[in-house]
Amino acid sequence: MAGLGFSLAGLLVGVAVGATGVGGGSLMTPVLILFYGISPTLAVGTDLLYAAISKSYGVLLYRRKGAVDWPIVGWQALGSVPAALLTLYVLGRVGPSPGLDHLIKLVLSIAIIVTACFTLLQETLMLRMRPRVQASAGLSPLPLRLLTILAGVLIGTVVTISSVGAGVIGMMLLIMLYPGRPPIRLVGSDLAHAVLITAIAGIGHVRLGTVNYSMLLFLLLGALPGIWIGSRIGFRLDPAMLKRSIAVLLLIVGATTLAKAMTPAKPAAATASETSTAQPAP
Repeated sequence: MAGLGFSLAGLLVGVAVGATGVGGGSLMTPVLILFYGISPTLAVGTDLLYAAISKSYGVLLYRRKGAVDWPIVGWQALGSVPAALLTLYVLGRVGPSPGLDHLIKLVLSIAIIVTACFTLLQETLMLRMRPRVQASAGLSPLPLRLLTILAGVLIGTVVTISSVGAGVIGMMLLIMLYPGRPPIRLVGSDLAHAVLITAIAGIGHVRLGTVNYSMLLFLLLGALPGIWIGSRIGFRLDPAMLKRSIAVLLLIVGATTLAKAMTPAKPAAATASETSTAQPAP
């Protein structure tokens, strides 16, 4: 029954991703934590591999259309790959703990809220970016590459901790840095970088032992047909309305996750100690 529940979650998230393009990690990881009671570390590790596999097909499609700007992907990777490896090292040193779970929930909730806000304000932001197109044309390549590397550092760190950020947040940064590039090439570049960094972070979580393979399989069994169904739904419905609906849902999920992260949990050890103290001696 648990496997069926994971497949259902994969199906629903896959439909949302296929219909709107909103990153699956923004939905999948909090769903696993909030509704299925999966530990944050296990949810993040499993979702990273899920994202790398499910997004790979999209990269192949964009690559065939020549819609991937590989130099941008490379400059991002110069920052994101070392950042992901360093973050994985720190996570391995810390090990599973209530403090790490709290950090994951906090970073996850903030990343989800940022994702939702950008999804809601994407068109407004792109309009505001238009005056920068002429200015960016004269920008020296060196500072632009440095900013791209720094953007990669941010994405690599956030994604490794929370599994969120490689999609929508990465796209937001690319739009800000390369407002003159064709949007289709930015989408393809962002997707290619997302597959790279989620795969590296996911493999790192495998080494940390924070991946549930059976759960991953059931999620993919639901997600792959869900993405296909969602892509068909997206052609028949208003995409702007769909994105706004998903963004509002993300705001609710992000706020709920943030509230849980900010609520201090009572240590289980202390509860057991208090219970044993309260019981009379035989």
